Amino acid sequence: MKKQRPVNLDLTTISFPASARASILHRVTGVAMFFALVFVIWAWAVSLSSPEGFETVKSVMQSFIAKFIAWGTITVLTYHILGGLRHLVMDMGHWEELESGNTSAKVTIALWIVLAVVAGVWLWF
Repeated sequence: MKKQRPVNLDLTTISFPASARASILHRVTGVAMFFALVFVIWAWAVSLSSPEGFETVKSVMQSFIAKFIAWGTITVLTYHILGGLRHLVMDMGHWEELESGNTSAKVTIALWIVLAVVAGVWLWF
């Protein structure tokens, strides 16, 4: 039986609530952390291999690209921790209502933005 129902394939027209955005962002940052580990593990391995390796990583970390990757890694980790703490509180039975869930999501995202700026200032200045 063919169902006649509207299908919206344009995802840009869908307006997600803050709690949905926070949840999706938590998943995306988890995947991003997986890929960021390539850079982190490389830097650890080379820097711990020898004094020359440490100097190599130290010189690489002075470039804009490396600092940008480090900043991205720090911000992804920061959001994933904040989002994880939010989900942990929700698992304990708090912030499960629509209004409190959206408020906690907005606070989490706002705090993440502030911490991302602080991390950028810390890395570049």
